[in-house]
Amino acid sequence: MKTRRIGATDLVVSQIGFGCGGNAGLMVRASAIEQDRVIGRALDSGITYFDNAPDYGDGLGEENLGRALQALGARPVINTKVEIRAENLGDIADHVVRSVEDSLKRLRVDAIEIVQIHNGPVTARADLQGRDYETLRLEDYFRPGGAIDGVRRIRESGKTRYAGFISRGSDAVEAGELLKTGLFHLVNVPFTLLNPTAGHPKPDKLAVEKDYGNVIGVAQAAGAGTAIFSPLAGGVLTDAVISGQQTHALARPKDFKALESKGAVPLARRFQALAAKHGMSLVQLAYGFILSNPGASTVVGGFSAIEQLDNTIAAAAELESLPKEIMGEIHQIWATG
Repeated sequence: MKTRRIGATDLVVSQIGFGCGGNAGLMVRASAIEQDRVIGRALDSGITYFDNAPDYGDGLGEENLGRALQALGARPVINTKVEIRAENLGDIADHVVRSVEDSLKRLRVDAIEIVQIHNGPVTARADLQGRDYETLRLEDYFRPGGAIDGVRRIRESGKTRYAGFISRGSDAVEAGELLKTGLFHLVNVPFTLLNPTAGHPKPDKLAVEKDYGNVIGVAQAAGAGTAIFSPLAGGVLTDAVISGQQTHALARPKDFKALESKGAVPLARRFQALAAKHGMSLVQLAYGFILSNPGASTVVGGFSAIEQLDNTIAAAAELESLPKEIMGEIHQIWATG
């Protein structure tokens, strides 16, 4: 397993990371025995980075990871997050501290390497409603008692060494403002063959739901790293979904009609053909594309079963970049829409 440094920090992590989210389902719906088996295989294969959040299974993702790592006697690099909802807007900094303290208890550790704000930064938007935490106004990051104050407190207390946030599209300018503070060292962002805008200018004929404005480059210029999540576009960049098979029983099901109508599956089929032309799997092409960007610190996979983990490691663990010829053909596919 090859490793990469997270920006200008001293953290060196496996270039394939382990995601504990609910989409894959393993860490929130599988048995403890199966979780231990898959995590043990990941550790034995050289994976040293685990991504988590309180929102994953309403704390179950953290609880199960903490239990498994304790049972296995392992202590990899751990990242977890803080979700800021409408009910927290009156005391954001205090909520950040409380949330991290609760996460540490579930993870069974005294401190962790990285804590991220799970809300993406925006200049202005309507107030948060209900359980939503997708975005947070820059004002609520910077104001007294805001998210930045909370981040400073958890770093000064030693509960975390580094901090970060999530990019959710159309927020590269706001991300740059947060990175200027010097407090944030890791940005989570999707970056895929289907939507490359986190690391490439948007191709004119490529339809994407969100433009991520080269936020990978923005982070890299600020000495920060990026963790790439959903590298297979929620499973669309897999042979199984392209052929119309449902995802693993633990994973969230796919709406094939919606994927077809949005053009995701037809575009994925073109990349599948490109991978086959060069004797590669689609997963290998997808991961190789991401790892070709030096600003990508780690690619966080979501694994429902040990077979998926093994296949990903076999395909991508030793990749560093794709040949220029293949990258050129990828650009040609984007150029034709």
